[in-house]
Amino acid sequence: MRSVSIFGATGSIGQNTVDLIARDPGAYRVVALTGGANIAQLAEDAIRLKAEVAVTAHDDRLDDLRAALAGSGVEATAGQGALVEAADRPADWVMSAIVGAAGLAPGFRALRHGTTLALANKESLVTAGPLLLAEARAHGATILPVDSEHSAVFQALVGEEMEAVEKIIITASGGGLRDWPLEALPKATVADAGAHPNWAMGQRITIDSASMFNKGMELIETKEFFGVGPDRIEAVVHPQSIVHALVGFRDGALMAHLGAPDMRHAIGYALHWPDRRELPVARIDLAQIATLEFYAPDLVRYPALRIAREVMEAGGRSGAVFNAAKEIALDAFIAGRIGFMQMSEVVDRTLSAISPRLCLVSPMSGLEDVLHTDHMARNTAWSEIEKMERT
Repeated sequence: MRSVSIFGATGSIGQNTVDLIARDPGAYRVVALTGGANIAQLAEDAIRLKAEVAVTAHDDRLDDLRAALAGSGVEATAGQGALVEAADRPADWVMSAIVGAAGLAPGFRALRHGTTLALANKESLVTAGPLLLAEARAHGATILPVDSEHSAVFQALVGEEMEAVEKIIITASGGGLRDWPLEALPKATVADAGAHPNWAMGQRITIDSASMFNKGMELIETKEFFGVGPDRIEAVVHPQSIVHALVGFRDGALMAHLGAPDMRHAIGYALHWPDRRELPVARIDLAQIATLEFYAPDLVRYPALRIAREVMEAGGRSGAVFNAAKEIALDAFIAGRIGFMQMSEVVDRTLSAISPRLCLVSPMSGLEDVLHTDHMARNTAWSEIEKMERT
């Protein structure tokens, strides 16, 4: 019986992971489930999976969680410290699906136990990729990608040598606004950007898909995880979301991973790796699909891709600033303080404002350094938003 923990259990990735675990409960011992404000869902899943501990990130919701778990035998804890303590409970397999920089510390802590870390937290590689990979090597831990694109690349590389790889191509749906006229994008609302044509995801990642900030994050992740230069990484718009990534080799071959737009593909692959097991996902009928489209992204429509490429080239602390500014810009857009196209302007301005104060190309010395950079970038981003509001 494998022991597992799910960090970010109440989000879309976490719920898909819970679904797979619940289909074969006798195969797993659930150590920890963590979530945010959705106490009812967290408690329901913790009881159903017989978790040892359930953790809410919100200290002020501890009494609610205890009440929801009363009589179940599941321990209830709360707060950021409790998240790290839960990661200190050894598990064979840990899903890292907490959204944002809050997922960094639990992921790092879990690696100390030599576990297999299924990584859905984009921020870990974007902000601290070299540190995270070094931590895994130091403790004999394994990191498996759970983003559908990076899982696809990982699978296409099975049995291959990285020296033979010419390029890695990750695909993007283009998001819910991909067919809007360019001049209409500044007026896009949160509801407009929060509707995805292919994937069922949370609000924040869906808006990030519309702006392509999620794809910018994934470009940086590709560089960090697979160790390839920015010049060998591409993104293409693929409206059908059937091909998740392609790997090009020096003999001219392209290996593509195809699958229905269902995150249980990537989660299930990481859960059962190195084996393949049956998954409850739709099978593709190519004759019914008939056409697969690909085209180059418009960098005027998607400036996030241009900024991400600059960050890849710079390296160092740039990824931490990029991610923090992106999160704050998204907060401001959701709050109605800036427009849709102004999110990229916030990130651009934050990177420029911080450059004179912090050598962005210098490497991180440790997790505290990452968190310090993250904090500085968030404050700077809010300052830039306030300047924009005054003009």
